[in-house]
Amino acid sequence: MINRAQGTLKMMRNMWSRISIPLVILMVWHLSLGAHAEVTNLRVARQYGIGYLQIMVMEHEKLIEKHAKAQSLGDVTITWSTFTDGTVANDAIISGNLEFAAGGLGSFVTLWDRTRESLAVKGVAALNSMPMLLNTRNPNVRSIKDLTDQDRIAVAGVKVSSQAVTLQLASSQAFGDAHWSKLDHLTVNMAHPTAVQALLSGRSEITAHFASPPFQYEELKQPGVRTILNSYEVWGGPQTFIAAWTTTKFREENPRMYGAFMAALGEATDFVNNDRREAARIYLEMAGDKSTSVGDLARMLANPQIRFTLTPENVVKFASFRVGTGVIKTKPDSWKDLFFPEIHHRPGS
Repeated sequence: MINRAQGTLKMMRNMWSRISIPLVILMVWHLSLGAHAEVTNLRVARQYGIGYLQIMVMEHEKLIEKHAKAQSLGDVTITWSTFTDGTVANDAIISGNLEFAAGGLGSFVTLWDRTRESLAVKGVAALNSMPMLLNTRNPNVRSIKDLTDQDRIAVAGVKVSSQAVTLQLASSQAFGDAHWSKLDHLTVNMAHPTAVQALLSGRSEITAHFASPPFQYEELKQPGVRTILNSYEVWGGPQTFIAAWTTTKFREENPRMYGAFMAALGEATDFVNNDRREAARIYLEMAGDKSTSVGDLARMLANPQIRFTLTPENVVKFASFRVGTGVIKTKPDSWKDLFFPEIHHRPGS
């Protein structure tokens, strides 16, 4: 009896020794999967205007949630934020409080340059190309050469935003390369909706607003307001207005969530291009705009100068100018240096 019991115990010990090692390996593997599980809570930020229409469609139609499920990520939670300018979004990216930011080239290129050796921020894709108009109510100003110390120009992001940088390039063209910052002291940081009110009230120090759609067109409906500068003329053609960006670390650690964002952005872009009227309705609903009709906004979206495309346009020229002024250090050899490879097949510039 004793010998039989001892034999049974020895056999069980041998079995456990054969089972325990693979079991431990399996447990470690499961733990490692949990440690590298992709995020299911995503934070996305935009600013104001129809330049963010695809982001608004993504939120309204729950497109990231849809494509996350298609990537087997299950139910995900998206937190949507609206910031006044790109500097706030960049600070949130750096501090780890934001995964995706959408904004102008000024903020994007600055963060790309400053994080090359750390977070390695790059563009996900362009969102659109749109002209930016510098409008004024000052009857004595016909061009930027007429601006004086009595004028103040509202911009969303002093010295950093796409409008601010465009004004700098225009200054270098008008006054000479050495005077690219000649008009910087006239600029005042102000969100676009607030800037419209300030310009049109006639009671503010603001006499000009370097705006974006739809705000610039709202201003031009008012008597006495006219355009003195068009960004397409300054840059020599259409240029990306809004792009989206994130960190290399996020993309590498969350490939399926990154793919879900990309797929959602692509679907939202198709949505806007295929049904401008419904896209206009969504924008007006989410922006709380009761003064603009769906028809008017749909016609604005049909403006041939306004293009919703994931293809970056004229971004190298933008970055090169920033290098020339000493604001950033790295000149990209190609637009592809600025963006992740998922869009490298596109005919960017």
